[in-house]
Parts: sequence; C-alpha cells; structure tokens
Amino acid sequence: MAKPILLAVHDRPHDLNLIRHELTSRYAADYDIICSDSPASALSRLDAVRDTPGTAVLALFAASEMTAMTGVEFLRRARDRHPHAQRVLLIPFGNRSASKPILRLISHGRIDRYITTPTRSPDENFHHLVTELLRDWQHQHSARATVVTIVDQQWAPRSHQMRDLLQRGGLPFTFHTADSEEGRALLHQVQRPAGPFPVLIRFDGEVLTDPTDEQMAFALGVRHSSTDGMFDVVVIGAGPAGLSAAVYAASEGLRTIVVDRESIGGQAGASSLIRNYLGFPLGIGGAELCNRALDQAWSFGAETSVMRQVIDLRTAGDHHVVALADGTEITTRTVILATGATYQRLRIPRVEALVGAGVYYGGGITEAPALAGQLVYVVGAGNSAGQAAVNLAKYADRVTMIVRGGGLGSTMSDYLLRTITAADNIDVLPHTTVVDGRGTDRLRELVLRDGTSGPTRTVPAAALFVLIGAHPHTDWLPTSIHRDQHGFVLTGRDLPATHTALPLETNMPGVFAAGDVRHGSVKRVASAVGDGGVSIRSVHQRLARLPETDTTSSGNNQPPA
Repeated sequence: MAKPILLAVHDRPHDLNLIRHELTSRYAADYDIICSDSPASALSRLDAVRDTPGTAVLALFAASEMTAMTGVEFLRRARDRHPHAQRVLLIPFGNRSASKPILRLISHGRIDRYITTPTRSPDENFHHLVTELLRDWQHQHSARATVVTIVDQQWAPRSHQMRDLLQRGGLPFTFHTADSEEGRALLHQVQRPAGPFPVLIRFDGEVLTDPTDEQMAFALGVRHSSTDGMFDVVVIGAGPAGLSAAVYAASEGLRTIVVDRESIGGQAGASSLIRNYLGFPLGIGGAELCNRALDQAWSFGAETSVMRQVIDLRTAGDHHVVALADGTEITTRTVILATGATYQRLRIPRVEALVGAGVYYGGGITEAPALAGQLVYVVGAGNSAGQAAVNLAKYADRVTMIVRGGGLGSTMSDYLLRTITAADNIDVLPHTTVVDGRGTDRLRELVLRDGTSGPTRTVPAAALFVLIGAHPHTDWLPTSIHRDQHGFVLTGRDLPATHTALPLETNMPGVFAAGDVRHGSVKRVASAVGDGGVSIRSVHQRLARLPETDTTSSGNNQPPA
C-alpha cells in the first residue's frame, strides 16, 4: 500500500523550501511529501492522487495568502477532492491577532487547524502540530498498536457495546468482521473459527469468547483498585463531574475511589469533539479530555474501578455503605452521586430491536468510519447531536438531522450551528419524527412523519443515531433520597424547607450530587466539572462535622485555604 501523503503549497520559494525541509527531514521515511509552488499545481497533484487506488491524503498545508488563490479557497477545493484530509492554514509568524478570524474559520468547519509558517529549522511548534495530526490519523487506522482485537459480525450489538466501552476508556483496539480476510485469519490462528462471538484477542495472545463486562475488565487490567478499609469519598460515576470531584478530593488528601458501571467518560466520552470547553480553542475529543482527567486523578492518588455496577446505598451510623452487584461493599464517610444521564429511548419496537445493528444511542464515534459513502440520520437538536452530525459528515455521504421542533437555533451553540449550516452534506429536517424502522440483520430503512399527524415517508438509512433528552441513572437509589418528577436528584436549596443541606448535598447527610444527575444542572461539560469541584468543598464541611475519631484516617480533612 502507498504511503499516506502530506501535501504543502506556498508560492514563496524560501518559505516552501523550509516547509519541504521540515517535512522531509522528519517524516519522509513513512509518508510521501508533496510540495507545490502554486495552488493550481497542488490541485492537479491531488486530482492525480485521487485516481490512484489505495492512496490517502492525510494532511494539507496551505499558505494563508498566495497570489493566485487564498489558502482558505485552496483548502475548500482540496476538500472536495479529499474530504478526509486534515486542512491546515499556514499563517505568517509574529502576528497573534491574525489567529482570531482563523479560529472562527475553524469553529465554522472551513479549516481544521492553523500554524505559523516555519521560520527556522527545526521548528518544533510546527512539528508539534504535525505529530498531533499523525497521531490522530493513526488512532483511526488499524496499523496502530492495540491492546485488544475484536472479531465479530459487522452489525452485532454486543461488539458495538464493547467497542464503545473501549473507545471511551482510551484503550486502543482493532475490529475485524468475522467474514473479512483478516478476521478469518485471526479466528483460524486462535482456533475459534466459529466463535462464540465476539472473540477478543489480547496483545499477549490471551483469547476471550463472548466475555461479560466483568471478565473483559479483569482481562484488560481496569480492575486494579482495592475497596478495603474506610474511604473519605466514594464517587459513583466517572464522567466529567465524577472525575473532577476525584481530582479535587484526592489532591486535598481525601482517600477517594471512583466507581462506574461502564467505562470512563459518561456521555462526554462519546463526544467526537468538544470545542467550547475552556482552554481548548481547537477542541478536544470527549474521551481524550476524560482520560486526561483520569490520569490527573490517579496522579493525586485516587483509585478507580470501572465496569462495576452500584446497586444500593445505605447509611450506617455516621458512615455510608455502597453495595456493588458482585457482592462487594465499600464503606465511606461521604458519597458523590455523579451517575449522569442517558439519552431517552425512542420506544419504537422495530427500532429498539436494531440497537447496536444500525441504531445507536450516542454519537457513534466507533461506528463513523464504517459508514463511508452511506446515508445516516441523527435525531436531536442539542450540542451532542450537532457534534455527532459534524463527525459523521466526515465519513457518510449525507447526514440528515431529524428535529421535532422548528430548527436548531434555540437549542444548539452558535459555533455548531454555523458549522452545520456550512456543511454541504448535512441536512436538517424540522418538524419531523421517526415513527418506525425496517431491517432484519441491520437497519435498512426509516419511516419519518412530517409534523405530529402529517404524512409519512420511507427513506433508506444505513444508521440512526439518537441524542435526545436525558434520563438520569437514579432508579437504583433508595427511595428516601428526594428526586423530582423526572428522577433527577434534589440538592441544597431545591430540597423542601424542612431540610438543611450544604451546597449540592441531598436530603441524606453526607451524600452529594454533581453533574447531569442533579436537578437544575446545566447540561454542559464545564458545568459538570464545576459541580465536581464545588461538591468537594461541601464534603470538607460535612467531614468537619463528624466525630473527631472519624476524621483522622486521611490526614487532611480540612478544606484548603
């Protein structure tokens, strides 16, 4: 197979020579480097490459100002030829304010990155961006080093669930269909030609067939924390709120453990790119953000145990006991409920029967590459739905957003709305609902209705991604913990006047709620992270009220100055 291509265009000879030197000196062994001195010649090379089977253009670098054509216009034309290539605008060195309009171009989806044109050799700022692009590309291809390989049928719901857990947990994996050449060879190699599926093959050769989440967790090394002894804080849920709470708690000397019934990240972990989180002007993937937070929590001494379901919470004197489905019980002084919420189900029988086989609740990061050239639908009008549509549009031939209301303007951030409007392969269907789905082994068609009682029509569909509403993970909680009519946990001032509670504290003293699970929360990653930090301030206040003999194990139960 041909090497992936890095192409640069600049009409100033000195700058182009320096760019050529920087690219060839570092990357020529593994990538084909093409440097052109005019947009026209670069587009001609891209036309030739497009007609060469097995050749991929990984990244395009274009000078912002050229005589014949602006860099933005060149990248627009190049995108028509190679839609999956990363588009990088090269800007002159020394003018920081020049980045302001370029960042707006990025938020509108017209380019992907920007960097100053190299001015010296080696230019490590330039190489930092290039290696990020190469890393991201490698993560999307099977050539990367993987912890586990999964072999199963293309549309099998169970392997989809496994891939989703692995992706959110930051564990690199490879997937092969059982009827592919690679899949058949692997099954023969491990002597499992007929399964049972899915077949998981660890990097060291260990084989698991149709494992439970529990078995998979042990095999992949994500069950490494002791639950013995007394904890200061048990955080239930490993999304942004829970991870934030863990970072603050552990950094302030509290013995902390995070438990989650799935993997790291919650709903945020399934977001392909979060662009409105403070400090990441170019955006960051939800899984990467949450795994960085996990590393941060670990660095302060927090413990984690995922793929473990909490089934009960009870009070024992001044302590609490968290009961897990496997019979384990964890004793703790305080608890933070950060279990988040899941997308509401459509509750259409034939659609629900195809969950994992073309129907997905979430953004579909793991499924997007397999949908190249196909027709895809997204139900929802919020930021999560918008992020999913933008990511899917990189692969699918066409993405159609199905919106019950009149449009996206009142429910979606402006930067996403502009990106969707600018995308030529994303459509929006307002006043539309899904009323049925068709397919046996996988989703083949959707039945859509115009308005509440209008006509229906049947459309071909390779996949449906549903990102609507929110249902909190609170069904397992004791009935004594107060919730609103939708199941969200009441805290602080939202509790009846008969209760005196600390900020984010529930009516059960020492039990707090943070993030999406909390009544009245703002459904944003930044808000969830803020809740996590606030909850630990309240934890310190609660611990200070416990008897002196109960507050000495961690060595630091006082709130920081």
